[in-house]
Amino acid sequence: MADAEVHRRETLARQRREWETETALNAVMSDPEVQRLKEEIEELEASLARDLSPTLRRFEERYDRAVQDANLDVLSRSCPGKHGRWGRICVLDAGHQAEYPRLGTNPEGQPVAWLGSAPDED
Repeated sequence: MADAEVHRRETLARQRREWETETALNAVMSDPEVQRLKEEIEELEASLARDLSPTLRRFEERYDRAVQDANLDVLSRSCPGKHGRWGRICVLDAGHQAEYPRLGTNPEGQPVAWLGSAPDED
């Protein structure tokens, strides 16, 4: 019985932390300045992708073909960054960061280029 009570309290504490975190994040993300900066960053990433797409189109096509054909050899050489959980897939080979930013698609399938890595990739 004591174990059940401990488990119940731990569950309630975890739920409370999750609620507090979500509430804080929603407050920050709804700030007009944060929304403006988010839109500005998205436009810059789209612009960078448009500028780089002609040069890097072969990587996009190779990646799309590899996915379509389930070519694991090509896919295994792809950028190992954990961008997928953030709705992005980098189509370049591992080690590209010295020459190019990350290039891929966003959740809507639009080209996007970005600098850096996923927030939790360290």
